[in-house]
Amino acid sequence: MLDSLSRGCLCGALVAALSGCSIFNVAPTWELVKATGTATSAALNYGPGKATNTIHHGDAPIQSVCIEYNGQPQLDDLVPALQLELKVQGVSSRVFEPGSGGPDCRYWVRYAATVHWAVPPMGGAHRSYLSAATLSLHRANGSLMGASSYLVDENFAISKWASTRRKLAPVVKAVITGFES
Repeated sequence: MLDSLSRGCLCGALVAALSGCSIFNVAPTWELVKATGTATSAALNYGPGKATNTIHHGDAPIQSVCIEYNGQPQLDDLVPALQLELKVQGVSSRVFEPGSGGPDCRYWVRYAATVHWAVPPMGGAHRSYLSAATLSLHRANGSLMGASSYLVDENFAISKWASTRRKLAPVVKAVITGFES
């Protein structure tokens, strides 16, 4: 039988023989904290956008709109995303060059957008993203019926890397219904 001093020495020798990473190293915990922070940041960056500065004059529901094409924002999915979200709201749409709409265009959607470039979280190359957009709804005579905007949150960049459609969805809803969500 080993006495308590011998047992203590034996335990000490066994502990000393172990690699320090399991007892003394905090690197795995720190890596877990960093990974959690990165995942949280990415989740916020891909979250949905929100509508702001909404104006709505409470007109009857609109069934169809003409979209005035704006070639300035170089973002390929902007107009398709806009059309898809209009369809979700029950509004059909057609796209026209400025000044070329037909006489059956009673309502017009006009838009302006800002596109920025950055490297997404866990990405390796620069990518463009929609950083701001404003939609306005007009009657054929030009009078404003509604307007709303999207802007990337500057503090936490919430929705920065969300799809263009996810960013525009609440703005389109606000322009058509008057409700920010």
